[in-house]
Amino acid sequence: MRCPLIAGNWKMFKTTAEAVAFAQEFKRLKKETKARAAICAPFTQLAALAAEFKGSGILLGAQNMHFEDEGAFTGEISAGMLAEIGVDFCIIGHSERRQYFAETDETVNKKVLKAFAAGITPILCVGEVLSERDAGQMFSVVKRQLIGALVSVDAGLARKIVIAYEPVWAIGTGRTATPKQADEMCGYIRKIIGELYGINTAEEVIVLYGGSVKPDNAKEILNQNDVDGALVGGASLSVKDFLDILNY
Repeated sequence: MRCPLIAGNWKMFKTTAEAVAFAQEFKRLKKETKARAAICAPFTQLAALAAEFKGSGILLGAQNMHFEDEGAFTGEISAGMLAEIGVDFCIIGHSERRQYFAETDETVNKKVLKAFAAGITPILCVGEVLSERDAGQMFSVVKRQLIGALVSVDAGLARKIVIAYEPVWAIGTGRTATPKQADEMCGYIRKIIGELYGINTAEEVIVLYGGSVKPDNAKEILNQNDVDGALVGGASLSVKDFLDILNY
């Protein structure tokens, strides 16, 4: 059985002091849940959150990394730097990185491989923009992104990856894919993984939905057959809202 995962993506929010306050309140209020919880925070907060979450079972993720081990890449962070802090996950290929920072399927692939090499689980983001969905191209877009991101990734590693389907038109817009649309695409992603690596691997891969997930729509989305959890944006900044989603 796949263990559900609810991962919060804080994007560029919270100071370290605010992050620590969140972590302390979250630990105090969190009960046993069927889903694992993870927080993907800005680089400056990771060390403090690693200390706060130690021994709590709450997982920690970064939001980006470079694909080189070191070098003249001002402002960048390597997988080794993240591993030293003790992060469990790294979001790779988020639509905002693709849109604003020129990420490509090729650079996403390099980051996926480097994350695995450092012992970090990639949360690989794929998804279509509104014009692509309206043109009926959503499946071909997602297939291209998946195949491109998984070049040279063997089945042993592929079964460990987390894939987040994020329809770009539903991120931060208040629009949400219907539960049927979310399940359809998550099922399609699993189908492509099966074609690449076999059915057993496909059945192990965790596939999340991300796109304006909130407490009032989480239960219906997360109870779909092929949706194994969520990548939560704005709602993860609130302890109450994130707990409500986690307790779906």
